[in-house]
Amino acid sequence: MSAHADLLHDLLDEAVAARPDGPAVSSAGRTLTYRELDDASRRLAAWLVELGLERGDRLVVCAPGSVAQPALVYAASRVGVTFSLLHEQVRGVQLDHVLDDCEPALLVTDDAAARQAAHRRDVRTRSTASLADAAFDGPVPEATPPGPLAVDPVCLIYTSGTTSLPKAVVSTHGQLTFAARAIQSVLGYRPADVVYSPLPLSFDYGLYQLFLSTLAGAHVTLGAPAEVGPALVNNLVRAGATVLAAVPSVAEALARLLRRGRGGSTPPLRLLTNTGAAMPAETLRSLRASLPGLHVQLMFGLTECKRATIMPPDGDLERPGSSGRALPGTEVFVVDDDGRRLPPGDIGEIVVRGPNVMAGYWRRPELTAQRFRRAEGLFPQLHTGDYGWVDEDGYLYFDGRRDDIYKESGFRVSATEVEAAARRVPGVTAAAVLPPQHPSRALLFVVSDLDPSEVLSGMREQIEEFKIPGNCLPVDTLPLTGNGKVDRKALAALAEEAAGVRTR
Repeated sequence: MSAHADLLHDLLDEAVAARPDGPAVSSAGRTLTYRELDDASRRLAAWLVELGLERGDRLVVCAPGSVAQPALVYAASRVGVTFSLLHEQVRGVQLDHVLDDCEPALLVTDDAAARQAAHRRDVRTRSTASLADAAFDGPVPEATPPGPLAVDPVCLIYTSGTTSLPKAVVSTHGQLTFAARAIQSVLGYRPADVVYSPLPLSFDYGLYQLFLSTLAGAHVTLGAPAEVGPALVNNLVRAGATVLAAVPSVAEALARLLRRGRGGSTPPLRLLTNTGAAMPAETLRSLRASLPGLHVQLMFGLTECKRATIMPPDGDLERPGSSGRALPGTEVFVVDDDGRRLPPGDIGEIVVRGPNVMAGYWRRPELTAQRFRRAEGLFPQLHTGDYGWVDEDGYLYFDGRRDDIYKESGFRVSATEVEAAARRVPGVTAAAVLPPQHPSRALLFVVSDLDPSEVLSGMREQIEEFKIPGNCLPVDTLPLTGNGKVDRKALAALAEEAAGVRTR
């Protein structure tokens, strides 16, 4: 371990020392060894300096993924530049907001409109071709400029709510590396693993697959969100994937394809992880039936702390509904409305305390003070806005998000619970709830061939009558965001469209 193991690029330095010729990262048919990834990061560090970037400057990347992007991430770390990776589809008002918000010194993009937006703000731009040229051509510099401190910001991860413009979570080197090491200590990625991640690097769950793989000396294959369709099984087999970083939409697609025997061969998966949304139990049963050697580790986390809890392998079989225990060196508990800790079994707001709690929101002091609270001069603890309870053994059970909890006929209802009940109805493969908008009641969207009345009737065997939405709307597929989560804005648009049809 290096003397500065709290810096992001130290993870790469350690991997190079241990496995220089081992495969590090693959994307779009190209693979880099750890030595090649390290060389590319050092070339790009010099490139950033040549472009005039200095410690504390911001770098924004809005482009399709490639093996050059991981190299650029480590390069930014080497020179103390704070990077922000955006989904390639970020455009218009959202991109304008990011450029105004973080005032980058450089934008890497191939999009003409994005370049124009940057030029209007006197922000330099470079193409992905010039990035690749700088990464893979020319000699490797013998030295890099003095780097950052562990307390310096290393990345800004923009997260968006359902009604507001994106806000950026600030991660320091020390916070990021602690979180990555703590997660790896529980998941236990291995040097021989091939980690397949169909998640964009703009999604912190996807980004951390790079860091976890580097810590393990494993090989990470960066897929694309579009590859979770019929080609998913073949992609996993071709990659030799042993670990799959999944969200429910990815896992459900894989389970469906394996049940139908699509692709012929089965991938050599030994581990599936999940975070971001609750994983349906039926999906896991189906995957385990198709892949007998598969182990599952469910997790709970937010961008603001990366990961809060992780289940032991297959712990969901012993403790259904739990998302695990706190990361080593951290604490997870629940509090009442006055901030007092609640005893085991009581539902309250989930709070995370430890070095995995990030620094706050970029240029949002009021929101930072609201969510990242300091108690009597201690390090900040994250008030997540999510609700749940902890059992006697410290296992967390998620009850719903603040914006997931709504009132129906005067009763408190969790959309997560309602969606889970709908998925348990035979014939329903996916479900999502749009909370009530006065005067309308909650609306349930399902992927099913059943009549809406049959779905609602089936739910009466699962949950209380007052929790059942007033209306059910079958759809071919649930709209998803670029991170594979249900797109609530698109659901609202579908609801408006359906209401318009009914009133005509």
